[in-house]
Amino acid sequence: MSNRRYIMPLSEVKNHLHRRVNLLGVVVEFSIPRRTEGTDYCTILKIVDQSQQSPELCVNVFTEHKHELPHIRSHRDFILLSLVRIEPYEQEVCAVFNKHFSSFALFDGRLSHGFSPYQTFPTFCLLDYDKGFITRLRDWCVTFQFDAGLSRYVLSLKDMKAREYIDLVCKVLSVYEVSCDKWMLFVWDGTDAPPLSLNGKLEDEETKALPLQIGEPLPGNILCKFPCVGTVLRVTADKAYEKLGHHFQSTGKWVRIRNLFCENEYGLWKGSLTRRTKVRLLSEDDNSVVDCQRNCAERMAQHGRVPLLSCHISNFLTVTDYEHVKFMTLMDLLTLEQAEGKFKCVVRLVAVYPSQIKDFRSPGGQYRIRMTIEDPTARIHALLCGEAAEMFFGGYPDFDILATKMNKMLGMPQCEDLPTNPPWTQCCIGFHSLNRADVLGSRHFHICNTRLV
Repeated sequence: MSNRRYIMPLSEVKNHLHRRVNLLGVVVEFSIPRRTEGTDYCTILKIVDQSQQSPELCVNVFTEHKHELPHIRSHRDFILLSLVRIEPYEQEVCAVFNKHFSSFALFDGRLSHGFSPYQTFPTFCLLDYDKGFITRLRDWCVTFQFDAGLSRYVLSLKDMKAREYIDLVCKVLSVYEVSCDKWMLFVWDGTDAPPLSLNGKLEDEETKALPLQIGEPLPGNILCKFPCVGTVLRVTADKAYEKLGHHFQSTGKWVRIRNLFCENEYGLWKGSLTRRTKVRLLSEDDNSVVDCQRNCAERMAQHGRVPLLSCHISNFLTVTDYEHVKFMTLMDLLTLEQAEGKFKCVVRLVAVYPSQIKDFRSPGGQYRIRMTIEDPTARIHALLCGEAAEMFFGGYPDFDILATKMNKMLGMPQCEDLPTNPPWTQCCIGFHSLNRADVLGSRHFHICNTRLV
């Protein structure tokens, strides 16, 4: 075997169609590894080097086993590709990795990490002659300012629309297996997702209650690590992304997710990974990341923890006895470690059980109602019972008067065929945990010290 190989600058590959070449480049974007329609697994990389940053060279990698695909760890990491074939693709060229004769090695992009790759294809062999190329690329990429690859499709969570693809700059908070080999990503950009209208009828709450979240509830030890301000978007992945949590290594990092599909399910926002979805790792000092963090800090300084879309409201449908208390979010209430407490929140009432006003009271005449309330951070059930309910409703008004007030709180339209669009309202929410050994898991909520006006 020769102890040297020529590593071709990316700017030259267009002159070598249908030939096998060796390449070395910084990975700026990748698709999340998934199973193809055949028996292989695949990922698509985009790489750059000193000679060419635009267009980024596309590398299609196919392997027999998922763990053999390159799994990118960090921003500025780079890949050495041996014997990949250059092929035309639309108006550009791409490199194709063949599992029978190609190989690769992934390296940490930081200066202090030498020549030991953190992942290699089984047949890869590092040559001493490669080290000079690695040193020069690493020296260059440490000082070069990579961008987020922004485009007109980049939106924040506050601007997303249902049934549309977006590019999202966000932080990956967690990757969690919600059921057997069904994974979900949790992402956040510091903004509030827009409130959604609900298409169901109130009577549906009797037989099929609105879910409190997309998928299964998260364990408290994961939930308590999430930010308490701003929407955490749940992003689903189908079974083609098997063992996603073992191979997607971007948890805790800022990324740009390209071609993320957004949709509405039960009045909750959901994202979906598709075959078109790509991920670009970003540095903490990337302009788009700095903007997200600055905007969130400014929002907190100016408006605190109330939903941004409620800031202009001066007259809510309710008032509380806790005007001096600072507002909290529902995520605050879900993750506070204390066993009991009482806080003020700005929420929307999206469902009520029982759905009929005449059933709000028990046979003994006592109010007992379960309200489903939400804000941009969470959706919860809160009970309204006894004296707290009497205070809320102002005693026991006629059913017609009560129905009119409740319809306003629920955002009921005049035409039954139209969706409901509940307004923002404020209320005081108390909570207590039944089991002090499981404070978060045994928590119950109730509405108190609040009056409907």
